[in-house]
Amino acid sequence: MQRSTASHSPALDRRIARLRELAEAEPRLEGVLLYGSWTLGEADAHSDIEAYLYVRDAHAEDFDGREFLGRLAPLKLAYTNMYGILAVVFDDLMRGEFHLVAAGPGIEEVPSWRGTVHLPDPGAAVLLDRGGRLTAAAARLADPCPPEPGPTAQQLADELANWTLMLAHVLGRGETARAHALLHTVVAPQQLQLCRLLRGSTTHWLTPSRALEQDLPAADRDRYTATTAPAVLPAVRTAARRSWQWSRELATEAAARWGTRLPAALHEEIGVLLERG
Repeated sequence: MQRSTASHSPALDRRIARLRELAEAEPRLEGVLLYGSWTLGEADAHSDIEAYLYVRDAHAEDFDGREFLGRLAPLKLAYTNMYGILAVVFDDLMRGEFHLVAAGPGIEEVPSWRGTVHLPDPGAAVLLDRGGRLTAAAARLADPCPPEPGPTAQQLADELANWTLMLAHVLGRGETARAHALLHTVVAPQQLQLCRLLRGSTTHWLTPSRALEQDLPAADRDRYTATTAPAVLPAVRTAARRSWQWSRELATEAAARWGTRLPAALHEEIGVLLERG
């Protein structure tokens, strides 16, 4: 069943409607494809607008994305971010991320996103399609493609062991800030993914902390909270130990369910290092 793209953000709805009007009137654009919370029916007053602007190949080098988006609404900020995406801030503080892509190769790439992008209602996500190719490509993303449990669990369990070992060594050096960053930006997302896999809650797979309060049981939320800490060495050490204990429990649960490998001796050694740190 397709999910509705109805949002709880009238401002975003109006901006998307305006983007459609501008795109239809801009002959250099061949297609526009939305992605993100609006296409999942999860947009609210805090959501941004995310889209691919497919520029006709002949104009790929001369199309001015900043100028075009300035017609959508006045811009307070516009720059190319670290991922090569045109990031903007509109006058009402709504954020936007726009990929400016040559239509030829860009549209051909869309089906390869299966497994990383889900468009429950491709018809609503496609704001402009002059030739029909974009609609056909987006339709390939209509069905969810959840991660394969066994191999994914093995990958995540191995990642958690590897990165937590690094965390233990960093703590051993007394590098508080680096350990804090590792714990919260590297270990925690993979931990939450493994937890989501075990709970059968993979809707927000790519951003596993999203809607955590609604998606996961209270017990898991409490375990996650216990792995967070201020950037103070004793607190980070305590959080790291709690994090590794939870990772081990998740890995053990995965092994029991899917037969994944469980290097018990290594796990014990990592625990010993964390206790020393």
